[in-house]
Amino acid sequence: MDDRGEIRDFLTTRRARLTPEAVGLPAVGERRVPGLRRGEVATLAGLSVEYYARLERGALGSASPSVLEALARALRLDDAERSHLFHLARAAGGSAGGARPRRRAPRAWSPPPTLQWVLDAVTGGPAIVRNGRMELLAANALGRAMHAPLYARAADGRPSFARYTFLDEDARRFYPDWEEAADICVAILHTEAGRDPHDRLLHDLVGELSTRSPEFRRRWSRHDVRIHGSGTKRYHHEAVGELVLAYESVDLLSEAGLTLTLYAAEPGSPTAGALALLASWWATEGADASVPAPA
Repeated sequence: MDDRGEIRDFLTTRRARLTPEAVGLPAVGERRVPGLRRGEVATLAGLSVEYYARLERGALGSASPSVLEALARALRLDDAERSHLFHLARAAGGSAGGARPRRRAPRAWSPPPTLQWVLDAVTGGPAIVRNGRMELLAANALGRAMHAPLYARAADGRPSFARYTFLDEDARRFYPDWEEAADICVAILHTEAGRDPHDRLLHDLVGELSTRSPEFRRRWSRHDVRIHGSGTKRYHHEAVGELVLAYESVDLLSEAGLTLTLYAAEPGSPTAGALALLASWWATEGADASVPAPA
């Protein structure tokens, strides 16, 4: 990803979604494009129009933390967007003399035995570990059972949520709310692109998906970002039917860039019964099956 292009597109898409009325400014004159003008953002942030224009053109690396905070307030950024803004500024400031930053070589990673022990100790619901590229790196038994379609399609043994979501029609069955799942997937990838903009494998993944999937390309152009913390998701598993699962995600302090997600069903709910059935099926036949058997 081009740092200056990312900065320009992120800031312009953020101001495009705001109206003068929403931020307490008079709506003066006709507007050729939706949203706030550069001068209006500059006024809200307490900056000169010339300085804000330079920032929007990509010179974010020179901005002080107080200027970034002022921009975040002016553009009404949420926590995920504010963090993304600071990540973009840090990346822009790390390239001295306009030199093209070297794309960081990916570091091979596999779960240490102790982490797998912790995952395996979770028996009441699925537990998984993923990275910012949306690769599924480790799971407990129920996590592997729930994501059996992804494992069945992973030629290298490392399932990719992103490729599955946008390049495999089966994803629209697995995610009944596919549009929402697709939005979340792209927002997480864009968040990672700001946090680690020189990850070669992330560059390659975004390029591949942009070329092969119009749905991905359209979402990527929106520059939405997200902190994936907690919520509820629906899944449709071929072996046990619909699953409605609450989830909580936390970053692993011992492994920068990795996220642990724990899923749970409401006690006594149909999903709780389905998870028990899924655990039984996985223990008896599912782990040896390449494709889950239908219910």
